[in-house]
Amino acid sequence: MTEKKRRTPPRRTVEDGSFGKVAWEWTKSLAVAFVLFLLIRTFLVQAFKIPTGSMEDTLLIGDFLLVNKAVYGAQIPGTHVRLPGFDEVKRGDIVVFVYPDPYNEYDPDPDYVKRIVGAPGDTIEMREKALYVNGERQVEPYVRHVDGLDEQYRPQFKWQSRFLAPGVDPEAYRPSRDDWGPLVVPPGHYFVMGDNRDNSADSRYWGFVPELAIKGQPLIVYFSKDTGKPIPWLDEIRFGRIGSLIH
Repeated sequence: MTEKKRRTPPRRTVEDGSFGKVAWEWTKSLAVAFVLFLLIRTFLVQAFKIPTGSMEDTLLIGDFLLVNKAVYGAQIPGTHVRLPGFDEVKRGDIVVFVYPDPYNEYDPDPDYVKRIVGAPGDTIEMREKALYVNGERQVEPYVRHVDGLDEQYRPQFKWQSRFLAPGVDPEAYRPSRDDWGPLVVPPGHYFVMGDNRDNSADSRYWGFVPELAIKGQPLIVYFSKDTGKPIPWLDEIRFGRIGSLIH
């Protein structure tokens, strides 16, 4: 009886070029995903984190927002051209915009978030903390005040003299944080303020926001954490704010 020969299973070999083919497919998938990410971030939705308390109690430090960039029409990068939007910027909107520096140039970092309180052509002023638009006192339930009336002259507000309403003497104009104006908002620009009125660096200090500087409107808080809590990632997560809409 003869011993059966053991059959050695054939060695599996990688076909020539198969590794390169797989690598190429992965590369294409990653490239497509990256392009889609850039398109979504540029024209549709962008994430934004609240760094300061200027919008409290509407928005808190540590809130992470999704910003709708299509609502007003996203700007085509490198141009002054906007895609068609489905809404217009209006008073009461909370917007994310590129911070205008004193020389009307734009610093791409950081973005700011404030509320529109004055639209092109509006006459706006503040009397003893109360905001007036076109002569009417505004009802602002979202506004927060943390200290008393401040009537100290603010040299930072000197820029306002160029936009005073007719009949106001620029030489005698002495604006303070809580008493200023009336100012006329120029075409293509907006006056913005933080909801935390006594603790907000806004249009009162550095001027109007050009329409092209507005990037979008915050929609929802997708995550929120209070970094002041003693136990990180346990106490600090604000579960009650996650998923809340922004008004």
